[in-house]
Amino acid sequence: MTKRTGKLLTLALALLTALFVLSASIAAPILFRPFYYWQVDSLELEAQTGLSHEEITQAYDEMLDYCTGVSDVFSTGVLPWSESGRSHFADVRRLFLLDFRIMGVSGLLLLVWIFLRGRIPLRPHRICGRGFTFWTGCGLIAVFALLGALCAIDFQRAFTLFHAVFFPGKTNWIFDSETDAIIRILPEVFFRNCGICILSVLILSCAVLILADLKHGKRLSP
Repeated sequence: MTKRTGKLLTLALALLTALFVLSASIAAPILFRPFYYWQVDSLELEAQTGLSHEEITQAYDEMLDYCTGVSDVFSTGVLPWSESGRSHFADVRRLFLLDFRIMGVSGLLLLVWIFLRGRIPLRPHRICGRGFTFWTGCGLIAVFALLGALCAIDFQRAFTLFHAVFFPGKTNWIFDSETDAIIRILPEVFFRNCGICILSVLILSCAVLILADLKHGKRLSP
């Protein structure tokens, strides 16, 4: 039986794939804690803060436990924190958990599609001979390569703009290192490295999507 093609199905699958790739890329440096541990030495955080490696990683782990929903109690090890600082991390926690939910729901729906695709009389429409994974991968690479280039030109301005977009009307993300000492172990270069990690995972994922579609296209060719 010949299956009909559906443009709405293509759009839905492209959107789900984009959401999953983007949310998983963002989650990568958050969930993979060694990404931070490895930088404690390279960023010379012990020398710059006067803290031991154990104190630094404990403060980071406790902060991240709260932000990822592992703990409902905010703490930063031996480092002092203020209510203003805690409120910012409460905002961060909401964004992190939203990202995890998007990753989980989009991933689950894609798995449902993979399981059911052989059982329904409908297949995604191929645009110009290419499938939704090809166009999703190309689209994400184009958008985030441009964003990455803009960040590379002026990371500090991009960092400020990011906070203005995701924390509108708030200034509690501007920390005083005396009252919120956690910022001493989270230098700007660490956030830059997080951005590089996210972009790298995203581009690699998109490359896999594009190559998978090219391989599938060869099988469809006469």
